[in-house]
Amino acid sequence: MSQTPDAPSSSSNLRAIAQTFRLAGWISFWIQLVLGVVSGIIVLLFGIFSQRTGSPSNNPGTGFGVFLAVCGLVILGVGIYLAYRYTRIGRQLESSNPSNRPRKSETVQILRLGLWVNLGGTLVTLLGAQAIVGTLVARSISPQAITTQFFDPTRIISGLDMLVVQANTNTVSAHFAGLVASLWLLNRINKP
Repeated sequence: MSQTPDAPSSSSNLRAIAQTFRLAGWISFWIQLVLGVVSGIIVLLFGIFSQRTGSPSNNPGTGFGVFLAVCGLVILGVGIYLAYRYTRIGRQLESSNPSNRPRKSETVQILRLGLWVNLGGTLVTLLGAQAIVGTLVARSISPQAITTQFFDPTRIISGLDMLVVQANTNTVSAHFAGLVASLWLLNRINKP
């Protein structure tokens, strides 16, 4: 990213890239942070309330899906850090000292890392969502014996189950925001 400071067009281009990095980094950071915190709270509440005896959410199939959802949230934490890192790169690019500016190859490497982190997080979170939704569908369509006169609470799909699905959707959306920011920045620095 270090360019000759003599050329006014390259200096204004560098300034524009620095502002783009800061703007995209902050937007991505806050979107991912808010969606990640909301998802984390929901998954935490699910973990607390599903451990109660007789809880309809206490299902081994759901456990694997929630484990993948937590893994997606951990990966989202890395994505949030990288979004913050984009803002720092933008600040470094504004430096008047060319030796303080990151090289283009380093910046591209960080953006590619952001792409891979968010793609991996999306994959893990989607797999978790599939496991959770599959368990909920199986629970909802499993036949009850006709002669059973007692209500079976393990077949109920609770609001907490649906909140976990919402948490996974939020996490996928957060990873998507990170992907869009990384792709946009990668495209911006590779523009001629």
